[in-house]
Amino acid sequence: MKDLSLGPDSIEWAGTVYRTILATSETSGSMSIVDSVSPPNYGPPRHIHHDADETFVILSGEVELWLEGETTIKGPGETAFIPRGREHTFRVIGTQPSRHLVILTPGGFEGFFSDMAAGQFRIPEDMEQINESAARHHLEFTGPPLGA
Repeated sequence: MKDLSLGPDSIEWAGTVYRTILATSETSGSMSIVDSVSPPNYGPPRHIHHDADETFVILSGEVELWLEGETTIKGPGETAFIPRGREHTFRVIGTQPSRHLVILTPGGFEGFFSDMAAGQFRIPEDMEQINESAARHHLEFTGPPLGA
C-alpha cells in the first residue's frame, strides 16, 4: 500500500515505501538518497554494503540500529553513519512508522529497491532472487532481522 505523501514515483516492497529523491545518475555516481517509510516492527536482515557508506537520517518514528553487536536507538532529527564493510541492520520500534532518508556513497543501491519492488520478492521464500540482486548491488545478507 503506497503512502501518497511520498508522491507518484514511490515504489513499495515488503510494506516499506521508497522514493529516490537523488539518483545516482544525477550525481555522476557519487551518491544516492532514498526517502523511505517503514512500518512498525519492520527491519531488513543483517547485511553488509561492500562498496558504499550508508547514512540514515531519521525524520519520524524511532529505529533500533544494530551495528556489529552494538545497539542504539535513533529518533527524529538523529543520524547514523555505517561505514562500508560493516555488518548492520535496523528495526522500527514503537507504534509509529519511521520515515528516514537512506544516503549511500557512492550511489547505485537504489536499484536494489527497484528490483525488489518489481519482483515483490519475499524473505525468506525468494532469497535466491533477492541474493542475485544483492550481489549486483554489492550487498551481502549475513543474518536474521532484529527480533527474529
